[in-house]
Amino acid sequence: PAFRRFQRGYYRVYLPALAADWLQGPYLYKLYQHYRFLEEQIAILYVCGFASSVLFGLVSSSLVDRLGRKKSCVLFSLTYSICCLAKLSRDYLVLAAGRVLGGLSTALLFSAFEAWYVHEHVERYDFPTEWIAVTFSRAAFWNNVIAVGAGGAADLFTEWLGLGPVAPFMVSIPLLVLSGVFAVKNWDENYGKKRAFSKTCGDGLKCLLSDRRVLLLGTIQALFESVVYIFIFLWTPVLDPHGAPLGIVFSSFMAASTLGSSLYRLAVSKSYRLQPV
Repeated sequence: PAFRRFQRGYYRVYLPALAADWLQGPYLYKLYQHYRFLEEQIAILYVCGFASSVLFGLVSSSLVDRLGRKKSCVLFSLTYSICCLAKLSRDYLVLAAGRVLGGLSTALLFSAFEAWYVHEHVERYDFPTEWIAVTFSRAAFWNNVIAVGAGGAADLFTEWLGLGPVAPFMVSIPLLVLSGVFAVKNWDENYGKKRAFSKTCGDGLKCLLSDRRVLLLGTIQALFESVVYIFIFLWTPVLDPHGAPLGIVFSSFMAASTLGSSLYRLAVSKSYRLQPV
């Protein structure tokens, strides 16, 4: 019962944050098109977000450890809310600044929450470390469910209710506020070890260059992510002229991704014992 309560406390903060993130996926390009920006201008806005996520990703773990994991989760809620509010502006520089904040928020989303959970699980509650995988596995399941549902919800607010492509971003804000409030009220603060940023980067680079398998894996992952980012940018201008419901298409993408993950787990299970090459 104590572990279940602890899990629920984590999910109450983390899942609304994921929902807010997924809601913004289907109509981002459409929103910039709605504001009459050219494809080249939209591409620059996308690059601002991707580059920001990369740069802040390099320092996010050190920032989270120093600032505190709970404060970092609350900071995520704040910066992502401002990012969503920036979508109300038609000013190009405001939208670019919003994308930079979005990159920071993404870096925090995928570092602060899990770091907080692992520390609390091991250090404060002393639960068995094997149970960490159980929590993250369930979080991954609900993440997939939320991603599929977010596309339908975005379509509902944008198309069915006729609120326009900015609507999903405004709907995200209450979810972000909810996540931040639950973190403030229910979570305790914890910190990581303070390490010099240069040492952290140096250790990572040393690990990357000293093991050929790590370098190869990183290269393959980088190439795959590059293709995904190109796809993320292109799918809306390719399908939108044909009248495709973008939210439903997005849900279909997420459902296909979920199916692929399930098939992979089945393939490497004891029943089939297939192994990666």
